Amino acid sequence: MKRPLRQLPAAKQRELDAAVDIIETGFAKAISTRRADRLKNGRILKIILFGSYARGDWVHDPVGRYFSDFDIIVVVDQEDLTDFEFWEDVEKRLVAELSAGAMRTPVSLIVHSLDDFNWKLEHGRGFFIDILRDGVVLKDTRGAVFSEPQPLPPTTALQEATEYFEEWTGATSRFLKLAKISAEEGQQDEEWRKNAAFNLHQAVETLYQGLLLVLMLYSPKSHNLVNLRKMTEPLEPRLREVWPQDTKFQKRCFELLRAAYVKARYSRHYRITDEELAWLTERIEVLRQIVTEASEARLVELRRAAEGN
Repeated sequence: MKRPLRQLPAAKQRELDAAVDIIETGFAKAISTRRADRLKNGRILKIILFGSYARGDWVHDPVGRYFSDFDIIVVVDQEDLTDFEFWEDVEKRLVAELSAGAMRTPVSLIVHSLDDFNWKLEHGRGFFIDILRDGVVLKDTRGAVFSEPQPLPPTTALQEATEYFEEWTGATSRFLKLAKISAEEGQQDEEWRKNAAFNLHQAVETLYQGLLLVLMLYSPKSHNLVNLRKMTEPLEPRLREVWPQDTKFQKRCFELLRAAYVKARYSRHYRITDEELAWLTERIEVLRQIVTEASEARLVELRRAAEGN
């Protein structure tokens, strides 16, 4: 693992330092109200930058308005501390700083316990092996040690990827069936339309996570469709075609989908129309087709590797 970070412009370094501070202060606040000792005494063991900024091939293109994310993994001392509730305010603060212009670089954050990180290294998870190889340590704790990576047998990779494929295809079909029933009822009832939107969100989340599991045998604990898109679209470029942003209607539809996980269930102000539901359903079918084809192609590769082993 690399340290310290080199060849990063001063402005980017200040942004990265600010992101680390937001992570640490937000986590401290989140655990300060906990009663259980194991939670209120929880610790961040490591903060690691990975991805393009760690490798040195990041992109900062103001003209084309494309900016590589700071990909950051936080390693905590217990699994309970990886729950979304401990990181929700951190995520909101990072987005707010970006929206206000205080930061120019988006931050994609994932959280794992040390035990879970080490299990993945010991079981040949390439995503974590790459982090160990290329990552840059931003915060470290003495005594928190990573395991030695181990290779994953091709037959095991094939078996696990096949199981993930079967799981996500079934789950997606169920969510879409529930969404269709809800949308039909929603022609007369707004609450049913909100339920349809929630199930469409779940279908999309399942598709993105399912693809990650088949391709990498890993998917983060995340309901954030934007982050899931950022992880999957570089792996399968055709996914960039799924959500066009040419019109206000298209942008509004995706925003309604993105927000549905929380707002469609809990906000009285969430509204979605039959037309918006129909457009989202159509685009999700495009997404499902691309994810299915990419997954099947990966299974073919894994099957060949297993047979040649």
